[in-house]
Amino acid sequence: RLALWAFYGLDNTHVPRNHVFFGPWEQTPSRHFLDSYVGFRRRVFLSSSASVHLPAALQNVCYSLFAKMSSRAEMELAVKVQGEKVRSLKEQKADAAQIEDEVAKLLQLKAQLGTDDGKSKFVLKTPKGTRDYNPKQMAIREKVFNIIINCFKRHGAETIDTPVFELKETLTGKYGEDSKLIYDLKDQGGELLSLRYDLTVPFARYLAMNKIKAIKRYHIAKVYRRDNPAMTKGRYREFYQCDFDIAGEYDPMLPDAECLRIIYEILVELQIGEFLIKVNDRRILDGMFAVCGVPDEKFRAICSSVDKLDKTPWEDVKMEMVGEKGLAPETADLIGQYVQLNGGIEFIDRLQNDPLLSQNKVAVEALGEMKLLFEYLTLLGATDKVNFDLSLARGLDYYTGVICEAVLLQNPNEIQPQQKDQSEESVGVGSVAGGGRYDGLVGMFDPKGRKVPCVGVSIGIERIFSIMEQKAENSAEKIRTTETQVLVASAQKKLLNERMKLVTELWNSGIKAELMYRKNPKLLNQLQYCEENGIPLVAIIGEQELKDGVVKLRVVATREEVDIPRGSLVEEIKKRTNHS
Repeated sequence: RLALWAFYGLDNTHVPRNHVFFGPWEQTPSRHFLDSYVGFRRRVFLSSSASVHLPAALQNVCYSLFAKMSSRAEMELAVKVQGEKVRSLKEQKADAAQIEDEVAKLLQLKAQLGTDDGKSKFVLKTPKGTRDYNPKQMAIREKVFNIIINCFKRHGAETIDTPVFELKETLTGKYGEDSKLIYDLKDQGGELLSLRYDLTVPFARYLAMNKIKAIKRYHIAKVYRRDNPAMTKGRYREFYQCDFDIAGEYDPMLPDAECLRIIYEILVELQIGEFLIKVNDRRILDGMFAVCGVPDEKFRAICSSVDKLDKTPWEDVKMEMVGEKGLAPETADLIGQYVQLNGGIEFIDRLQNDPLLSQNKVAVEALGEMKLLFEYLTLLGATDKVNFDLSLARGLDYYTGVICEAVLLQNPNEIQPQQKDQSEESVGVGSVAGGGRYDGLVGMFDPKGRKVPCVGVSIGIERIFSIMEQKAENSAEKIRTTETQVLVASAQKKLLNERMKLVTELWNSGIKAELMYRKNPKLLNQLQYCEENGIPLVAIIGEQELKDGVVKLRVVATREEVDIPRGSLVEEIKKRTNHS
């Protein structure tokens, strides 16, 4: 109202009668007048010719009011435009990651807009590239973790842990072009820190710092990447890695073969579909680049381009090599003849006799070791899922020898109808494990440059989890979110004390047991609770059971009931739930 007064530059006797200041502000013509006037606020308050008879302090208040109204109008327009953009993308069935980005921008604009009373609106959401997990999802996740950990332990690994952040210089220069994805932290008092990008570089730092020359270890922990997330493909900014590594001097290809066998065992046990483990050797790649005419200084850059062949057609990769990285077209064509080849042990024989590759000493040595690897894999029973593929490059700079990557081979008949137009966004497509040999990484941290040969694999837990979650949604099978073996129930009132005594006896004996948090629950409600939560047994006590010294044990699935002597109840529950 002061703003309207200031606009006229007169005292309130000259304000038109239809702009009187009585009644709710929203119902007066003044509100609508001011809304249309916002664009002229600068003329009123900043022009020397403006005639305003208010004190300077009140003029500032009025200017602030107009500025706020203008800002809100602009923000409302931005929200409207962004909302239309999101709707348009959804109608066009655009890429899921793109839609997710635009929705995040819309929510951010709405939060900045706030509410009509001027208060900032707080949007409840997880940060971009992260997610919450409900109890059912966590049950699936724990199952996957258990399978992986049991496999690691079966192969004799011990575990370690390292900080979630490292000194920035520890991570710098280890990831090639992916270094731009490292999360840097704000200086908190003299140390420049970054969130860990993977578990391999911290492991190498750990070995060098503690002067460890040999260890077989596994490590399961969260890592962070400032990547463009694609939630449907299991790609996040915060995610778990499950790593298994063997460090130490050993005979060629024995540790490498065991690492591939571990990938094989885990993927078979998880039952997520047909898979293929691709293998290659960075020395073979380097030898191939050398005989094709790639300059030494461009090896890593060209290797990074080759690494995109699993997602990008050869013509596009060639264009990048020639156009962006300055490679001669005839050299790129020669590389193209090699990187589109793959096969088994007979393919290795063919490459050993290749007129070009046979001229490179490093490549010849690596091909001999690759043949040895396949011989070991035959003995370990894993060659039916392993393929030697020259297009496999893995862009990380620290790999020095064998590299591997496991991919799922989705059966088109298993794709759901709504998935058929989503290409790679379909759950079940892509890499689910990878790794390789990195003999020089530890030496980069050792003051004297002492090397510790290492080889390891990392299981892509998030992508595997996305697949298993989708399978669970498509299945009618109910997922249990607890491990409760028995519910202690009562058939009559005033037996809370007896229920608490019995459940305590069961807890003391290691039985997973519950009771309902009601003094006098109805028996029907207790039985229904068991059915809803998948609890297999009910231990029912009543006045007669207390007199006879027994407990009525009910099997929820079959409704079978049997009286069990109280002293034998623990053993009976263990026997019926296969609990040792």
